[in-house]
Amino acid sequence: MIDNCYLCRQIYIIMEHKQIIVCPYCSKSDLQKNGCRPSGIQYWRCCGCRKSFQLEYRYNARKPGVKEQITELTLNSSGVRDISRTLKISKNTVISELKKKKFPKSILIF
Repeated sequence: MIDNCYLCRQIYIIMEHKQIIVCPYCSKSDLQKNGCRPSGIQYWRCCGCRKSFQLEYRYNARKPGVKEQITELTLNSSGVRDISRTLKISKNTVISELKKKKFPKSILIF
């Protein structure tokens, strides 16, 4: 008769997990589901700013802030292979991101 126990129901209610999702662009919580990626990850759309996003990424280079970290590590004299090892992304991704940036020629030494 444990199923009818008041204490067991309280423990079950406490163990429920809920996550409050907010838009990474405008920080509003007015969201709607916007389909699924082929990998099975949920895609969300913000009703406030009308932008789409996903909460989790399989590939680390797509995560927010990684491109800024590449620039920061480059300015701190880290090499391409060191950056790729630290951020767990491909060295080709690091090289292509550095080619997109405009640095003074004295900084970029390969």
